[in-house]
Amino acid sequence: MNDLEVRQLRYFVAVAEELHFGRAAGRLGMAQPPLSRAIRDLERQLGVTLFERTTRQVRLTAAGDVLLREARTALEAVTAAAHRARQAGSTSPRLRIALKADVDGGLLPQILDAYGTDDAALPPELVLGGFGKQPQALRDGLADVALVLCPFDDRGLDSEPLLTEPALVALAAADPLAARTRLCLADLAGRELPGGAPADHGPSAEHRSGAGRPASNLSEIFSLVETGSVVFFSPASVARRYPRPEIAYRPVSDLPDSTLAVAWPQDARSPAVAAFVRAACAVAAAAPAQAEPPVRSTAG
Repeated sequence: MNDLEVRQLRYFVAVAEELHFGRAAGRLGMAQPPLSRAIRDLERQLGVTLFERTTRQVRLTAAGDVLLREARTALEAVTAAAHRARQAGSTSPRLRIALKADVDGGLLPQILDAYGTDDAALPPELVLGGFGKQPQALRDGLADVALVLCPFDDRGLDSEPLLTEPALVALAAADPLAARTRLCLADLAGRELPGGAPADHGPSAEHRSGAGRPASNLSEIFSLVETGSVVFFSPASVARRYPRPEIAYRPVSDLPDSTLAVAWPQDARSPAVAAFVRAACAVAAAAPAQAEPPVRSTAG
């Protein structure tokens, strides 16, 4: 059997994710007939059927399920290899740190100060992204280390927890629930998180949800919360940093605490990455315990 080509894997993944040859062709910027031929050629090359095709639907076979999982990993590795090679060949290498702006437990300045004293330190470069984008940035080779909120997709990554603090729900100050001093998840029935998942299912529902409301920054999320469109689970440190008159932060008795972690690729061998992880762990160990902010609906 000949070796598979990256192009073949990209074609296959597009069809496997869309489960529709026309949509996959549009996503790839090509016509449907050559895409269909390419998939048939791939099946002949592998000697297996990857898709069950009927006039109504396209479904993955067991072999297709396996190839999709492995193909995604392979494509991520190819993408990461290119990005890391460019980084390694740079005349001014840096340590690229992925994070969501303001979601650092208030630790980032101290971490950077401690990291900068290590002989292995490289100049830091912040790679800012939306909620949940940091693990993929590591896998794609776009970042070397990341600060992430747990739980997260840890495929191919190692991590160390840094800081655990209460998680609160942010809701519109005009919401009837804001009149209460403490809630439970069941009280949030009928309300949605920024990604469209039901709030009463907890923060993990956001990771499972395929829905997508484009709210990737805190300013936009807070605007949606203020109008009552969504509620938002916020680490206590973010609530302390952003008191807003039109938003109420409330404790939720059965909401798990928020844990901030430092993450890096499992195969990382960079002394600079190791230096950053050491600095992050040392700073977090010395940080005072985090408490809930005062329960109130207005700033002041």
